Amino acid sequence: MATVSAVPVSEGTRVTLNFALTLEDGSEVDSNFDRDPVDFVVGDGSLLPGFERLLFGMMPGSRERFTVSPEDAFGQPNENNVQVLPRSQFETEELEEGMVFSFADASGAELPGVVAAFDDEAVTVDFNHPLAGRTLLFEVLIHRVEPAELH
Repeated sequence: MATVSAVPVSEGTRVTLNFALTLEDGSEVDSNFDRDPVDFVVGDGSLLPGFERLLFGMMPGSRERFTVSPEDAFGQPNENNVQVLPRSQFETEELEEGMVFSFADASGAELPGVVAAFDDEAVTVDFNHPLAGRTLLFEVLIHRVEPAELH
């Protein structure tokens, strides 16, 4: 039986892990510590590059907690991502701040927008990622690291 030597997380590896993402106030954004681990191939777009870089060099069995700045996570809010749209585009009578609507972008892809403000004439919609401008705590437990199979 061939033994597989442990390799560190790096380009070209498949990583199996559990993770938790929390805000600085401790509120949980997402976690799979209560579920089966997930796996991804470094560079496949599953994780933002700023999160992937933190994992480089980690070995199976390693558990770490990282503080991730907005620049390495979801960026800073961009005022150009806040749009004012005619109230007539919103069929629902009942609008509330914080409501999420789905819009189509120029390529037809789905783009969520959050109602930031509204009146009888216009609705201000924020298309920034909800975590833009937030510092995040990223906890990770690496279970397995192996060379990614090329297909």
